Amino acid sequence: MGRVPERPAAAQPAHPLSEGWGRALVFVYGLFAVAATGRSAVQLGLEPGKAPLAYSLSLLAAVLYLVATTCLLLGGRTGWRVAGVAVAIELVGVLSVGTLSYVATDLFPDKTVWSHFGQGYGFLPLVLPFAGLAWLRHTAPRRSKATLP
Repeated sequence: MGRVPERPAAAQPAHPLSEGWGRALVFVYGLFAVAATGRSAVQLGLEPGKAPLAYSLSLLAAVLYLVATTCLLLGGRTGWRVAGVAVAIELVGVLSVGTLSYVATDLFPDKTVWSHFGQGYGFLPLVLPFAGLAWLRHTAPRRSKATLP
């Protein structure tokens, strides 16, 4: 069969987000997207009244993991920006929910992906946004001199 044509250089991202360590990050984000979606769907489906805030935040975590996974795979300047926003919200979420799950236990009567800083997931939900932000910083699009004031 014939060779698949290569993309033109202009269409290739300057800093591929899903290469090198980014591949591992994409894999982990994808895994967490599936895990958090499954867990929140089961919790919201079986006992929606037990901990609606906790379960809804778990679903939010799943959406953020999915967005981060997708944007890391797509790459480009827009993918980088959207991934940055998703990962920053994820960091605020895991720190907030992690803290609240210890001090306001009545709000989080059941475990979720972010409760107790992701203890049920080996604290990876706490480490993941830091790793994501570090990778995004490493792969940050460079500004051209033409765009600088």
